[in-house]
Formats: sequence, C-alpha cells, structure tokens
Amino acid sequence: MTDRLKKQASFDSPDDVYQLIIDMHKGLSDEESQLVNAKMIVLLANHIGDAAIIAEAAQLARDNTLSRHAKETV
Repeated sequence: MTDRLKKQASFDSPDDVYQLIIDMHKGLSDEESQLVNAKMIVLLANHIGDAAIIAEAAQLARDNTLSRHAKETV
C-alpha cells in the first residue's frame, strides 16, 4: 500500500459530518441501513476515483474492525 490515504480530519466540523451520517440511518431497518451504507460507499468511492486509495481505506477499516472485535472478545 502506498499510504496516501488522508487520516487526519479534513472537516471544519467533524461532529456535524458524523451527525449527518447518523441521521442518514434514522427510521431505517437494519437491512435498509446496510444498503444506504453500501450506496454511500460506492458514491464516495466514485468521487475519490483512485482504486489504490480505496483499497487502502478498505484494508484500514477492516483491520481496525477486526482488531477492535478481538479486544472485545478477550
């Protein structure tokens, strides 16, 4: 991996962006929530347009999820 993924917050108000994402799920079933997440990911991946950066983000997200899950089950 090239480590080109920006990992520092780039938002003037990260809490507002987080709230937008949370609000996107209001009133949705679990299945609808997963679908809206997938659609958002595809839209943002298309906007990024760089497969290497998307692969880096996917791996980082997966590794972070797996490491947190391992800590929770110990």
